[in-house]
Amino acid sequence: MDEQRIRKQVRDGYARIEKERQQGGGCCGEPTEFEPLDVNAFAEKIGYTKEELARLPEGANLGLSCGNPTALAELKAREVVLDLGCGGGFDVLIAAHRVGQFGRAIGVDMTPEMVERAKRNALKAGVTNTEFHVGEIEKIPLEDASVDVVISNCVINLSPAKPRVFREIVRVLKPGGRVAVSDMVLRKPLPDSVREDLEAYVGCIAGAVLVDEYAAMMRESGLEEVQVETTTNVDPMEDVQDPLYRRIRDKLDGPPGEYIASAKVRGVKPK
Repeated sequence: MDEQRIRKQVRDGYARIEKERQQGGGCCGEPTEFEPLDVNAFAEKIGYTKEELARLPEGANLGLSCGNPTALAELKAREVVLDLGCGGGFDVLIAAHRVGQFGRAIGVDMTPEMVERAKRNALKAGVTNTEFHVGEIEKIPLEDASVDVVISNCVINLSPAKPRVFREIVRVLKPGGRVAVSDMVLRKPLPDSVREDLEAYVGCIAGAVLVDEYAAMMRESGLEEVQVETTTNVDPMEDVQDPLYRRIRDKLDGPPGEYIASAKVRGVKPK
């Protein structure tokens, strides 16, 4: 599929999700007329604590996560952390608390509507050690060697140019800096009918790549100590009733979990 077409579909899809306040689905699901997802219950299931969630303003958690990269990153006080595809600021606000007043949490998202929501959420939360930028993760609007940690939550799979994303991550990381990402990966190839479905791309399915391919792209970018570990506690289509995921399920020759999984992803930039 054409890169620009994919990028526009993703941007438009997430602008729509922001406008409709994400009323359904798990990771990257579409708003529907069905009973909405309990976003806090889902967040606890994938590793966030009640205390973390209680500090967030209403509207920060849109239910777009597939893991908890802020915990995976083991963030420390005074660090500068960058969240790629920050959405409404969910992980940025949690990271800002973890790095403390002398640290900094930065969010980048290509959807202006999401960035505006993130800024409003930071104001509502009274968090002052954050900043947000409109930008593409294939061309991060930050200087070289300017951050200690890069996190991302169910976003890199959406990029039509993933090798470029990882090269950009290496560029903005300080020597010895680390990557901690939650993302969707494939256990085996998807049928062409799903892989070529643009709506399934927005749904964090069609853009996912095989575990080994994901790890290889990270290593080729220059990252070391690469780990891509699939998890078993997150089924992206569990109890989801929206039409997109039901259509995808119907096209798969077997349970969704045989094809797609959430993964914990780690890497380190050489010193």
